[in-house]
Amino acid sequence: MSSRELSTFELKSGAIAAFQLVIKVDDFDTLSGELTARYGSIPDFFADDPVAIDVRRLPDQAQLPLQALAALLESLRLKPIGVIASDAQQAWAGVAGLSRLTAHERERRDTNSVASVEQAAQAVEPMAEPLALAAPPAFATTIIDRPLRSGQRQYVEGDLVVLALVSHGAEVIAGGNIHIYAPLRGRALAGVRGNHQARIFCTCMEPELISIAGIYRTVETALPDDVQGKPAQVWLDGEKLVVEALDLR
Repeated sequence: MSSRELSTFELKSGAIAAFQLVIKVDDFDTLSGELTARYGSIPDFFADDPVAIDVRRLPDQAQLPLQALAALLESLRLKPIGVIASDAQQAWAGVAGLSRLTAHERERRDTNSVASVEQAAQAVEPMAEPLALAAPPAFATTIIDRPLRSGQRQYVEGDLVVLALVSHGAEVIAGGNIHIYAPLRGRALAGVRGNHQARIFCTCMEPELISIAGIYRTVETALPDDVQGKPAQVWLDGEKLVVEALDLR
């Protein structure tokens, strides 16, 4: 075959953007319960995003039902693309019908959660040499200047600025920060792609639900008097949501 460039396809090494689900327990009932509690009550938190299942922190002799886990992830609108496992784990991890993957990323120890979805843009590649990752894309800020009524949902990849009421039953979702210069009476979910640095800012905090990177709080737990109906910000301290007053004077 000629070495000239082919016109119909190109085959090359590359890195893909994917979530990485790091499994820390081999108790499937506990794991599935926490995943469902964290993400099952938030519609469209994921949008058929690829995810790699990393079982390397489990004992080599552990037996986790990966097919059942894959089905659970699909019900949460995640698409399992393979399993990251040690050589010693292949006796059980290699029979689940999922490809074996190799992750080339800095190992990070997160001891605060049972199953953590690490942020996308890590190199997950089938048995290849380490590849350099491109810088993550920069997303523009989106501005909404109309009220969001019950049942309406607004999703953006970057930061979101809302200049009008977010009504009960409405939902604003952003990969970055959310700024609301009006009452928030619906749901606000910031950092939905795993951005733990994202924040929610609001001039009148009366939410049904607030969330940063999948950690959420509902109105079943009342907000303190110094922030309920007042200017406030929401940020993440480890695994804890912090809601604190803003002094806009």
